[in-house]
Amino acid sequence: MAPVRPRPLSPHLSIFRWRAAMAVSIVHRVTGNGLATVGVMIFLWWLVAAASGQEAYASFYMVASHPLTVVVWIGLTWFFFQHLASGVRHLIMDTGAGYDPPTARASSIAAFGTAVVLTALTWGFILFGRV
Repeated sequence: MAPVRPRPLSPHLSIFRWRAAMAVSIVHRVTGNGLATVGVMIFLWWLVAAASGQEAYASFYMVASHPLTVVVWIGLTWFFFQHLASGVRHLIMDTGAGYDPPTARASSIAAFGTAVVLTALTWGFILFGRV
């Protein structure tokens, strides 16, 4: 009978060193799920309020334009741009480009930077009318 060797254990996240490519991949999944759930709930609330009449829509508008809710809108905007930027990164990587470690790291950091800059530009335009 052959000696029994212990099976290798799957490494836990605490063993891995966090890298930009790892973070952008995880954040891509989180932003996609967040946009799908929160975005759909807000869209349905808006749609029902618009179909229910002026009072219901006024109630929705009051909540949607509250300063604390604007923070949620800014967060959703960042989610959108982050998901978009990392999606473009994944699309480029699907062509076979960008797999070498320096390029993968640079494109990961660029995805985060692009999302922050586009969010700031969008909300600068919304809040101040100019950028």
